[in-house]
Amino acid sequence: QVQLVESGGGLVQAGGSLRLSCAASGRAFSSGAMGWFRQAPGKEREFVAAISKSGGTTTYADSVKGRFTISRDNAENTVYLQMSSLKPEDTAVYYCAARKMVVARTEPTDYDWWGQGTQVTVSS
Repeated sequence: QVQLVESGGGLVQAGGSLRLSCAASGRAFSSGAMGWFRQAPGKEREFVAAISKSGGTTTYADSVKGRFTISRDNAENTVYLQMSSLKPEDTAVYYCAARKMVVARTEPTDYDWWGQGTQVTVSS
């Protein structure tokens, strides 16, 4: 079993930056890829970024490419999402997810464990 706890969300002005963290516990953390998803009010959960088990492969949604960076520290059991040049449309609850397989994927159904989410609000 894997437990995921997100932190780092908050209120920021447009153009600002935030760094989200996701601390994982449980024996399965180092065995799989990790991802970040987000869900805005009234919308479906959408893919943001994912990283392979080794950290060597990353993938991003087109809407965040060039602005967000995903990384992981397997020694610390933590995955990060550095968000820059934030826009009001980035406002959402951000969720960390983990999967058993090592390859990074973009569909929510590919992930086996989820955190509770952290709110990110970007004001204009």
